[in-house]
Amino acid sequence: MGAGGHSRHTCLASATLTRETAAAMTASLSTRSLIGLIGAPIAFLAPLLLDVPGLDEPGERALAIMLLAVVLWVTEVVPLHATAAVIIIGQITMISDAALVDLPADFEPAPFADYYQALADPVLMLFLGGFFLADGAAKFSLDRALAGTLLRPFGTRPAGVFLGIMLITAVLSMFMSNTAVAAMMVAIVLAVTADLDATDPRRIGLALSIPVAANVGGMGTPVGTPPNAIALSGLLDIGEAITFIGWMIRVFPFMLLVLAFGWLVITQLYRGNNSPISVAIDTAFDRSGHAKIFYVTFAATVLLWLTEPLHGVSSTIIGFVPVVVLLSTGVFTADDLRNVRWNVLWLIAGGIALGKGVGGTGLDEWLVGLVAWQVLPLVLLLVIMTLVAISLSSVISNTATANLLIPIGLSLATSGAIEASPVLVGLVIATACSLAMVLPVSTPPNAIAYATGMLPTGKLAVMGLLIGGAGLLVFGLLAPWVWQTLGLVP
Repeated sequence: MGAGGHSRHTCLASATLTRETAAAMTASLSTRSLIGLIGAPIAFLAPLLLDVPGLDEPGERALAIMLLAVVLWVTEVVPLHATAAVIIIGQITMISDAALVDLPADFEPAPFADYYQALADPVLMLFLGGFFLADGAAKFSLDRALAGTLLRPFGTRPAGVFLGIMLITAVLSMFMSNTAVAAMMVAIVLAVTADLDATDPRRIGLALSIPVAANVGGMGTPVGTPPNAIALSGLLDIGEAITFIGWMIRVFPFMLLVLAFGWLVITQLYRGNNSPISVAIDTAFDRSGHAKIFYVTFAATVLLWLTEPLHGVSSTIIGFVPVVVLLSTGVFTADDLRNVRWNVLWLIAGGIALGKGVGGTGLDEWLVGLVAWQVLPLVLLLVIMTLVAISLSSVISNTATANLLIPIGLSLATSGAIEASPVLVGLVIATACSLAMVLPVSTPPNAIAYATGMLPTGKLAVMGLLIGGAGLLVFGLLAPWVWQTLGLVP
């Protein structure tokens, strides 16, 4: 099937989402918008008009910007990427050397260009390369052809089909947008379930397998999901670089544990009568010249990422290679370039800029000093971080959650307020942000799966709670202990 076929399936999933969820979401969105319109200016002005104990003027200005971002991200009164732009211009005009109102003489502000540079952070180039690979895979139907080819060995037994769909979804989500992967795999699931009876519980199981695998799979690599990029950028800023393969070594085994748990639950609850499930997908690969160039570029980029410790070239530099190759060879046209998800890159940039402002004004030290972290055991701290990240990501974007929590968590680690390495804290918060899947609006894969009409909200909530609980145990307790025991974190 050509690129047009994939696009039609993706558009069908998106259209279904719009039709079936728009009415249900309108009321809540209008209420949230009203809260945002009232709460945003109050949150912004409060630190500026009131004397915040223990915080000097630059910190108060940074706090005003951060609280404004929190309200805007939670209520989504403006698009998430627009909030990122608000953060950047706010920091330039309030806490940089180009501030419109003079800052105290004893404060040394950062150059305003530092905040603009968040829009060209090296980690964004890593993600941009991932977007080019994901969009190219969709353009040439590589993702669909791979899915069809890889599903064949799993047979037609329900447990095998569930396993195949979840593994393929997770693996693709490690290197591509989990939203795009979910849309593509939902199209496949719709074809698979067409022959199943409307009351067959396997329909629910197949629909559930997509968001579970897409969300969990995104944790496996630095380019799998935006929270990973935010953690990488924050760690780079404090001199704690993690290679592409270094991230996978730490996270991938535990990602598989959570994925296996999800598969086990789905197969036990939604196996049905265990009769065979027919899986028939077009597996023809595009053999055009441009497609072959893309295949080679895709393979070379992934290979270079995985061998980063051998050749020493940063993954952020490697990520820009497919951008150059695909544009230079004409594989990607101007239309393809316009279709790149620039809004996601801007959202990540907003979080990077927010972290710079929090750290550069002393706000991070003030926030850290609000709680006597030293009296809490490290295990309890990690569990609390994981739980807060999962809970917050359930109601707002996981990228927005990472933007808010990672700078604070890294400040806790670097200030000595807690006895944990920044690498450990960054990994725990970033992975936890991907474990929230209780509500249809928690993540785009959830919304896409819910839009099929096969997935009751209650079933999704139960699975989300189970996956969140498993993730809490794995990434809040088991993974940190293993990382520390094996010396994978300082």
